[in-house]
Amino acid sequence: MQVHSYSIRSATPDDLDGARAVMLDTVYRDFGTGYVPRWHGDIIDPCAAYLDPARHTLLVAVDGRDGAIVATAALDSRGPAHPPNPRHLAARYPSGETAQLRRVYVRPEHRRRGLARRLVHELLGFAAADGGYHAVYLHTDPTVAGAEGFWRSLGKVVCDEREGSGGGQAIVHFEVSLPS
Repeated sequence: MQVHSYSIRSATPDDLDGARAVMLDTVYRDFGTGYVPRWHGDIIDPCAAYLDPARHTLLVAVDGRDGAIVATAALDSRGPAHPPNPRHLAARYPSGETAQLRRVYVRPEHRRRGLARRLVHELLGFAAADGGYHAVYLHTDPTVAGAEGFWRSLGKVVCDEREGSGGGQAIVHFEVSLPS
């Protein structure tokens, strides 16, 4: 068995092509949606979404063997928008006060090594250090293998759209506690 060592760092402009590749591969392979502009604009321009705004960040995990970016995780200050999310979530998690976790993606061959958990831990530290966030929110597609279980291990479900009437999307919304 080959042992991998990984470093986690804030993304730089030089990391954006590798980060974008991880994100696009994930939306095509794991989500099966491909690139959808209204959902994935931040993937195309991660600099404007995560590097330029002071309260946002994009982290990358780098494989120590070859320097390849193998995972991403991002945080921004935009709460869930209504629509498409339920109105009560938009009210509960307003933009500016809510740290939203986004794009926590790990290449399949690097999964089950604690990378996603390490990345989320770093994002939570970033949010706590900011001082202006009152909540941490995220949503996930539970049809993606391992996603729902992973987030349940870190946070609490605040809305499971599979339980609502009207046959909504299979989206589960979570809150994760800010570190003290």
